[in-house]
Amino acid sequence: MNIVVLVKQVPDSSAERSLRTDDNTVDRGSASNVINEMDEYAIEEALRIQEAHGGEVTILTMGPEGASESIRKALSMGPDRAVHVLDDALHGSCALATSKVLAAALGTLGADLVLCGAESTDGRVQVMPHMLAERLGIAALTGARKLTVEGGSLTIERQTEEGYEVVAASTPAIVSVWDTINEPRYPSFKGIMAAKKKPVRTLSLADLGVAPDEVGAGGASSAVVEHSKRPPRSGGQKVNDEGEGGVKLVEFLASEKFV
Repeated sequence: MNIVVLVKQVPDSSAERSLRTDDNTVDRGSASNVINEMDEYAIEEALRIQEAHGGEVTILTMGPEGASESIRKALSMGPDRAVHVLDDALHGSCALATSKVLAAALGTLGADLVLCGAESTDGRVQVMPHMLAERLGIAALTGARKLTVEGGSLTIERQTEEGYEVVAASTPAIVSVWDTINEPRYPSFKGIMAAKKKPVRTLSLADLGVAPDEVGAGGASSAVVEHSKRPPRSGGQKVNDEGEGGVKLVEFLASEKFV
């Protein structure tokens, strides 16, 4: 089975993040960048399927030059190779443009199964699997807490607030996973050393047949118009109950439009 795992490099969610002042995009240059957490679970799931059914695992990343660090870390977990879509014109791309580029890249890889995290920690919109499925004309099984592969058939338990739903499809398909699906392995020293020699193919927009004006900030369907830092937390308002505490509380809630 030919498995492709989508991996995104994102600013570390445990550190302070900020937007650039020139174009209101995420300031990745000054951030501590890591593999999107959910994508690590997708990598682990791909490796488990490979161990059980054979085949190859390819990492696919779209990002700047610095994303190569996350690619090597992903490869150190065990995948066979990686593809890095790298082009300066991609900066500022929206989700629609990103899906167009990734779909073009996936079209060159002939994947039976595409795996990805259910969301990215920098966007949290959860739309990429659906967009890619629509562009590629394949099934999308999203929000999986469990994935079963039997030949060319896939079955997932889709995690919901009430429990789970059982959803099935045939390959090729794209599956997004939550962090409840497995426990990612730590890269071994041997894996880290081996990752340095694994092939990483770089693709440009020209290689994929995508015009520069279709991506980037100029081709984006949405944009951040302005931003500001969250104001410092102010002191709370204390209500002394002298017989009218309930009234004062309701008045406060009404002034804040809670009631």
